[in-house]
Amino acid sequence: MRANLLDFDLEALALFCDQLGEKRFRATQLFRWIHQKGATDFEQMSDLAKSLREKLVGRAFVQGLPVISQHISADGTIKWLFDVGEGNAVEAVFIPEDDRGTLCVSSQAGCAVGCRFCSTGHQGFSRNLSTGEIVAQLWFAEHFLRKHFKTSDRVISNVVMMGMGEPLQNYSALVPALRVMLDDHGYGLSRRRVTVSTSGVVPMMDRLALDCPVALAVSLHAPNDGLRSHLVPLNQKYPLDELLQACNRYLSHAPRDFITFEYCMLDGVNDQPEHARELIALVKKYATGGVWCKFNLIPFNPFPASGLKRSSQERVLAFAKLLLDAGLVTTVRKTRGDDIDAACGQLAGDVKDRTNVVVRMAQRRTLEVQTNSSLAKPTEEY
Repeated sequence: MRANLLDFDLEALALFCDQLGEKRFRATQLFRWIHQKGATDFEQMSDLAKSLREKLVGRAFVQGLPVISQHISADGTIKWLFDVGEGNAVEAVFIPEDDRGTLCVSSQAGCAVGCRFCSTGHQGFSRNLSTGEIVAQLWFAEHFLRKHFKTSDRVISNVVMMGMGEPLQNYSALVPALRVMLDDHGYGLSRRRVTVSTSGVVPMMDRLALDCPVALAVSLHAPNDGLRSHLVPLNQKYPLDELLQACNRYLSHAPRDFITFEYCMLDGVNDQPEHARELIALVKKYATGGVWCKFNLIPFNPFPASGLKRSSQERVLAFAKLLLDAGLVTTVRKTRGDDIDAACGQLAGDVKDRTNVVVRMAQRRTLEVQTNSSLAKPTEEY
């Protein structure tokens, strides 16, 4: 069976070449052709021995993901829908800025976490992506953009694992993909410029700190366990105390001296002054070496199934001011690509759900309505 070389980091490719009877430097040459030059035809790889090229034709190939669609926003954001087979499709988004180009990459077809405010979670979960399917999003985008902008220079300077899926629930495929991104013979990205976003898979956070520490963003979204469990069901397994202790442990290995906390602003749910004050108390409780986090307040991008609304700009700014006045570094994320459904929380792709998430979420909402209705009834006197 032939191997897709996009599935291999440099160490795995060196092992593959060793099995072909080739030395390690051949793997490095091959790796550069694939990732730095975007080559797919072994005959193009002119500095490889003819004998090796002949071996590769019979044993390997380089193949990205079929592109189903491409949409370009008025602000320059580009969204691609990639076919990953069996009726599943995932999305990746390129966000251009004056000082950087960021690619948002998916790690799963769907997501099993089921956060209330995320349209990906409402699509359900089909399967994990392979290393090659994760890398293929960067491989395609980088070389497409070089042609688009007519440059031979690197266009993508930052990668954020914030697309579809929970990256740390696909750990075995994620780490080799990160190594490809970081490798100087691949994309040469800085550890500070590759970010893994997680809803809080604590054991995998600890593993990532040892195996491949990159920048970390944690989806917090609430200042207490009751509210966070309502918004992020994973909190029931890894509550805030465990999560924030894991953040502290990660910092000793991280390329940055802070963890980013993502906080989606939901009207009347988590955006009140008391929530901000509770949040301040929470993080300062764990900041043993001083303030060690940065808050990124995210305007919610509504979709019908969520039943949630976006906080007003005034409320977001008032919330941010409370955090800033308390000495917490805080930014408000600028919404990009919302006219093509490419903004944060909008990536949904097309997923053949194996988890019956639509049914389960509907049952949960029905139970919540019944519970709230029951609590609202006056108590009978006996």
